[in-house]
Amino acid sequence: MDNLNAIVEFFNLRTILVLALVFVPLERILHLHEDQKILRQTLSVDAIYFFVIAQITRLGLGLVTLVAMAGVNLVMPAAVGDAIRSQHLVLQVIEALVIADIGLYLAHRMFHAVPLLWRFHAVHHSSEQLDWMSAYRVHPVDQVLTKAISLLPIFALGYSTEAVAILFVIQTAHAVLVHANIRIGFGPLKWLLVTPQFHHWHHANERQAYDKNFAAQLAFLDWLGGTMHLPGKSYPKAYGADDAPPVDQPLRQLADPFLPRPKPDSPPQTAE
Repeated sequence: MDNLNAIVEFFNLRTILVLALVFVPLERILHLHEDQKILRQTLSVDAIYFFVIAQITRLGLGLVTLVAMAGVNLVMPAAVGDAIRSQHLVLQVIEALVIADIGLYLAHRMFHAVPLLWRFHAVHHSSEQLDWMSAYRVHPVDQVLTKAISLLPIFALGYSTEAVAILFVIQTAHAVLVHANIRIGFGPLKWLLVTPQFHHWHHANERQAYDKNFAAQLAFLDWLGGTMHLPGKSYPKAYGADDAPPVDQPLRQLADPFLPRPKPDSPPQTAE
C-alpha cells in the first residue's frame, strides 16, 4: 500500500496553491478565451470537488485497491515485482505511463459508450467553460473505476513507490494543463502527446467532436484507435454536453446518475 499512500499524499492544500501559482498567470498570458474570468461563476463547484468530493474518491479508491491487491498478491509471483523494480527509475516511469494510459483510454471509451457509465462521466462534461480547476470536476464513481482500471496493473506488477509517485505527479499536472484556458502549441509532438487543443476538443459540444480524443497523456492511442480529432489549429467554440447535469449544482451532479430517467413518450395509438 506504499504506492497508494504516495498518491494520497499528493492531494493537499499545497497542491492547489502550487497549481494556482503556475496556472493563473499562464491563463492570463496565454489565454485561449480572453473574455473568460479567472473567478468564473462555477469555480466554486470545482473547488468543492477538489476539497470535499475528492475525499470520497480517495476513500473509494483505497477500498477498491485493498480488495483487488489482496487477490493479486495471491497469484502474482514476487519475482515479477523484483524484476520491475530492478530497472532504472526512468524506464519504470515510462513503462508505467504507457500501461496506465492504455487503461485510461479503454476506461474512458467505456464511460462514453455504456449509457449507465456515461451518466457518471457526464458530470465531468457538464463544464461549459474549461480552465485548470475544471479538471477536478469528476464523479467519484467515474474516478474510482477509471483510476482502478488504470493503476491496478501498475500496483500488481510491483512498480516502485518512486515510479508511481512520479507517474501520479505527471498525470495530475498534465490533466490540469490540458483543461487550462490556454493556447499553446506542441508542434509535431501533438500527434504523440495530449495537448490542451486535443483535450478541449474532447469537451466540445460540437457534433464532429463527439466521442473523440480519449487518451489522457498519449495522443497516439487515439490515432491507433481511430478516435483522434485534431482539425488544424482550431479550438472548439462551445463546451459541455446536452444531457449533462446542471453545471452549478454539485449535489445534483453527484445524485444525478442514480435518479430515474423519464420514459420516452409512447407512440400515438392508431384508431382501429
